[in-house]
Amino acid sequence: MTAGARFILALDQGTTSSRSILFDRAGAPVAAAQREFTQHFPQPGWVEHDPQEIWSTQLATVGEVLHKAGAAMAEVAAIGITNQRETCVLWERATGRPVAPAIVWQDRRTAGQCEALRGQEPAVERRTGLRLDPYFSATKLSWLLEHVPHARARAERGDLAFGTIDSWLIYQLSAQRAHVTDVTNASRTLLLDLETARWSEPMLELFNIPPACLPRLIASSQSAREAPQAQIGGRQVPITGVIGDQQAALFGQACFTRGTAKNTYGTGCFVLMNTGATPTYSSHRLVSTIGWQRAGARTYALEGSVFMAGAVVQWLRDGLGFIASAAEIEALAASVPDSAGVYFVPAFTGLGAPHWDPNARGSISGLTRGVTRAHLARAALEGIAFQSRDVLDAMTRDAGQPLLELRVDGGASANNLLMQWQADLLGVPVVRPAVTETTALGAAYLAGLGAGFWQSEEEVASHWRVDRRFEPERSRAWAAEQQHGWSQAVQRTRQQ
Repeated sequence: MTAGARFILALDQGTTSSRSILFDRAGAPVAAAQREFTQHFPQPGWVEHDPQEIWSTQLATVGEVLHKAGAAMAEVAAIGITNQRETCVLWERATGRPVAPAIVWQDRRTAGQCEALRGQEPAVERRTGLRLDPYFSATKLSWLLEHVPHARARAERGDLAFGTIDSWLIYQLSAQRAHVTDVTNASRTLLLDLETARWSEPMLELFNIPPACLPRLIASSQSAREAPQAQIGGRQVPITGVIGDQQAALFGQACFTRGTAKNTYGTGCFVLMNTGATPTYSSHRLVSTIGWQRAGARTYALEGSVFMAGAVVQWLRDGLGFIASAAEIEALAASVPDSAGVYFVPAFTGLGAPHWDPNARGSISGLTRGVTRAHLARAALEGIAFQSRDVLDAMTRDAGQPLLELRVDGGASANNLLMQWQADLLGVPVVRPAVTETTALGAAYLAGLGAGFWQSEEEVASHWRVDRRFEPERSRAWAAEQQHGWSQAVQRTRQQ
């Protein structure tokens, strides 16, 4: 570690924005910078990003955050990267230029391919821990190889490189020297053997993926000597932490013991539970994934993914002009005591866990003449909590143990109405930490552990502090009645 290093720099590349955050030795954010980038929807169910815009916005935030903190790169001990996971990029090795737009994790264009392979799903689940769904990266890459002119032949020759967003950023940061991905991101591709943490030859054959285009696999936390090196501002800084965003939040929430769980309320909702040193395979339509790998050991997790959460509020703001800013929705929703029987199921791009229905579409049901903007706003927030409860109910059955509390983070965790509603539905405390930037924090912690900035997970856990604890206030009978109405609304979206 460089003498005089005072910070860890976390690059948090998300679905709608790129951010950089500097953390000090106490795990506290010192400064942050953020830039949104364009969302592209070329066809219904398709979602794309411009990889070059992702790179340019991410790099711009690095300069901005250093300026805000009055810091220099010489004071940065290491870099941690966390990223939207299943979004994939295909680029030229020689030039570093993408050959097509990035296909985003929300994209559903490969639903037909997944259906055609449905008979292979049991074998896919046994090897990868994942379900056969357009959400994951393999069919996205397969689509690119088939639809971009000459892509398959070029990939087979090794001229093209495939990667999730972590790979793309590292390739650019390292001046096109390092083509790598960490095992957590790789575990979301449908191409990794979950138990060995190696690329799976049977899965590569199933999806017709040439091995020559794949990145080298690395741990989530590495020493500065082993790590890829970023070239920024004429300085070389090791990238000692790399981890998918939801696993990063699990680590940032200090969920280091088996059975601890967190929910990140971002563009989607992502519930993860630490399941220890061996995979727990789901019987309730969740997925098993690698939580992180460091110090020669892997930690696994169960996960349930909700595709539309904070994106619902964004749609109300940008798509309908329903509100002027996302922050307005809490006060609007709180102005009425309930949703007047309205259920908002935001299946804009299908339903994720535990339903896994790519053909479901969003619906608002229970409308009467007495329903107002406030009722719709409340129903939108309640829909986020209902979806999360569906996942957690399945997760506790798989894990064979009750949920004692839920740690929460992400932008929408600042919404007190939503957090209280979540606690009431679950019947357990919902705990919001003092630092809710846990995705970036998890990447920073892994980078800092690799670089020797922090010495142990125990030291990291000592930094975790509670901001607010939301205790359940409603009866379990009330929660069951609410959930029954929600289940009926969900069923209607699947019958369209």
